Amino acid sequence: MTSIPFKQRYFEDYRVGEVAEFGDYLVTEQEIIEFAKRYDPQPFHLDAETARHSIYGGLISSGWLTGSILMRLLVDHYISPLASMGSPGIDELRWIKPVRPGDRLRARVCVIEARRSQSKPDRGIVRVRQEVINQEGDTVMSVTSMGMYKCRSSSSEGDQG
Repeated sequence: MTSIPFKQRYFEDYRVGEVAEFGDYLVTEQEIIEFAKRYDPQPFHLDAETARHSIYGGLISSGWLTGSILMRLLVDHYISPLASMGSPGIDELRWIKPVRPGDRLRARVCVIEARRSQSKPDRGIVRVRQEVINQEGDTVMSVTSMGMYKCRSSSSEGDQG
């Protein structure tokens, strides 16, 4: 595995099978409610009393807030500002367990594929499986996505997938 820090990586530095775990994010009740008021105003995200009588038995985060927290963790710890060119999208997203006030979340990322673009050899696509994990070690969300990264060189020798 490469010893180059994530924030300094280019396409050639990502290795299939590589796993990284990072972050520590405390989810608050206030954040859950504020996000829900603005973006996902369902009763089990908005009001603890109402949520207690729902199938969740209490207030839970919007899955979109959980995804936003994952994105923040990725930007803070994983995505290289030197080489990131954004993402062409995701293949799969699952909200597996509810996220509740007081949960502490971290991210786990596993590189599944790394391939240089044939049409644009200055970049490559890194496909990853990302998981959001709570303080109990439970996966609460998973997503398979792709990131585009600049290459150090324009040759196709850095192909990993």
